[in-house]
Formats: sequence, structure tokens, C-alpha cells
Amino acid sequence: MAEFDLNDLEEISKSEEILDLLVEKGIIKEKKFLKQLKYEKELNQLQKEMLRLQEYLIQNKKRMMIIYEGRDAAGKGGTIKRTISQMNPKNYKVIALPKPTENETRQWYFQRYIANLPMQEEIALFDRSWYNRAVVEPVFGFCTEVQHQNFMQQVNPFEHLLIDDGIILIKLFLNISKDEQKNRLDERKQDPMKQYKIGGLDEQAQEKWDDYTFYIDKMLQETSTEKSPWIEIKTDSKKSARLETMKYILKKVKGFESKLDLKNDDEIVKIHS
Repeated sequence: MAEFDLNDLEEISKSEEILDLLVEKGIIKEKKFLKQLKYEKELNQLQKEMLRLQEYLIQNKKRMMIIYEGRDAAGKGGTIKRTISQMNPKNYKVIALPKPTENETRQWYFQRYIANLPMQEEIALFDRSWYNRAVVEPVFGFCTEVQHQNFMQQVNPFEHLLIDDGIILIKLFLNISKDEQKNRLDERKQDPMKQYKIGGLDEQAQEKWDDYTFYIDKMLQETSTEKSPWIEIKTDSKKSARLETMKYILKKVKGFESKLDLKNDDEIVKIHS
């Protein structure tokens, strides 16, 4: 084993570099740690490319909007966090709108979302979106059947207008198996550091699994178009899902070139059309 001393620590500052050094010195040999090293390296490379993509959008005065939808505990927040970690915070915003106010319930349904669309040179990442009316609201009776049907008829033309006006729109649906969802929800209940993630609706996610499935399938089938497709990401492996999500985003902007291999894993990523 190569000698390891405190001088080595002066040369490293990131988790990726720490793992590299420990492998080099022969301290880490176990497969699970080597797998973590591979993940850290790929994650870091993709995060740097996300910064390059952001710079490209700024230089070319473009607008990007990324919708993150998914089942409860599928990893939307964690995926967004990793995606923006090395980006310039001045040119992106994360939108997670609360329950509509009384005044907002009297507006056109899309109105409060329009107020949060990306400006020129900006990326808007929506942690849930107008698709609440496609799934969550009908599952829990928060909208009428007429309101749901009106939304389903309006959303495709609405999105096409945004795209025609120059917004680069990417729609990601993070999916998870029922067993893995149960494991993650149970973990949240037991971990004091994660209990804040538990909402009133989360606790009914398992009970209403079949209801969710019905409306999710309907949404993916009826609101995925050639111009605005849904990209379904399997997230039972959080790490793989994060990497695959960033790969997809990076290769969907015309004119942006990356030297990385951005081929998605077909076992994880499904494009609905």
C-alpha cells in the first residue's frame, strides 16, 4: 500500500478527489466504494456540462423550462438539486408553487404558472407544474371532472404556443415502483432529517396507488406530443436516474455540443410520443 499522509489532504477539496486518492493509495478496494467513485466522477462531469449548457443559453439569449413531475418520493427535489449544483444561480430559478390562493382559484388555471415562465437567458425548473390538474387534483377531488377535461384539452395547444415562441420545454416524469416508494416513505417517517418531506398527500400515495396509475397513464398518453413529449425516468435507483436525467437535458438543446457520451439507458429512460 502506498504511504498516505496529511500532505495528501492539501491536494484535495472535493469528494470525487478524495475517493480518487483513497483508491490510488489502496485504502479503498471494495466494489461498492469503487461504484461510488464512478458515480461521483460522472455526476461531476455532467454538472459541469450543465453549467456549460447554461452559458450557451445565456450567450444565445435562449429560454429553457424543465418540468419535473412524478410519483411521491420519486426523487424530484434531489434530482433538481444535483442538476443545478454547479450552475450560476443568477440565471436559473426553481419553481415549487404552493396551494392556490383564493384569488388564484378565480383565475384561468394556467395564469399563475405563466407568471413564472423563464425570461431570456434563464432556466426555470418546475418542481411540479400545471400537471397537478392532470393527476393529483382529480385523484383527490380537488377539481371537477369538467375542469380536468378542460385542462386536458388546453394543455397541448398551450405548450405548443410556448415552444413556438422560443421556449425550450422538457417534460420529465419520474416514476418509481410501489415497493420502493413504500421503502422511501417509511424511511422519511423514521429519519428526523427527512420528516419535513412528508406531506398530507404523501401518506395516501400507497393507498391511492391505482388511482394515481390511472391518471398518470392518461396524462402520458394524451399530453405527450411529437413537439412536447413526456420523458419517463425510472427512479428506483436514485443515482442512475439523476445521471440519465441530466444526459437527456444536455442533448436536447440544438447547437449545444458536448464531448461526453450522452446516450441514455433504455432500461431507465422511455420517451413517450
